[in-house]
Amino acid sequence: MTNTEFESHIIQLKSPLKAFALNLTRDRDDALDLVQETYMRALSNQDKFNDGTNLKAWLLTIMKNIFINNYRKASKRNTVSDTSENLFLLNSSVGAIANQAENDFVMKDLIKAINQLDEDYKKPFIMHYQGYKYEEIADVMMLPLGTVKSRIFFARKQMKDFLENKGFDRY
Repeated sequence: MTNTEFESHIIQLKSPLKAFALNLTRDRDDALDLVQETYMRALSNQDKFNDGTNLKAWLLTIMKNIFINNYRKASKRNTVSDTSENLFLLNSSVGAIANQAENDFVMKDLIKAINQLDEDYKKPFIMHYQGYKYEEIADVMMLPLGTVKSRIFFARKQMKDFLENKGFDRY
């Protein structure tokens, strides 16, 4: 098999590779990275592939091995080795307690931002925040779908402007 034939064959297997990678990683970005690394390994080890064997199985095996090796490396990085007497480092924990004060202030400002919205924008925005789909909001409010989408968009924009004026640059 020539290099171009090999490359075209592995590109044709992109969909099953992406699906398997997503199944392994449970994260889209990590899955795409895994597919890319699999392609890199396959191309650099093309000479080890035997013509007439199952290319898809070979690629999936490479992917699985890369995933396992990455998992092992990550596990080793998170392992703490304590050689101190009486396991001092493992037994001494940080005594900090999480404080929700900052979250309370942010939440109060978000509620103020929502309350300053016009009623035409507030109701669809709150429904969308509660998990309703655009179509469901349009049905309940008896509005066209485009109107619902634009009202939610403008509600977000008004809230962002309100919060930026309050000094919240990160919104």
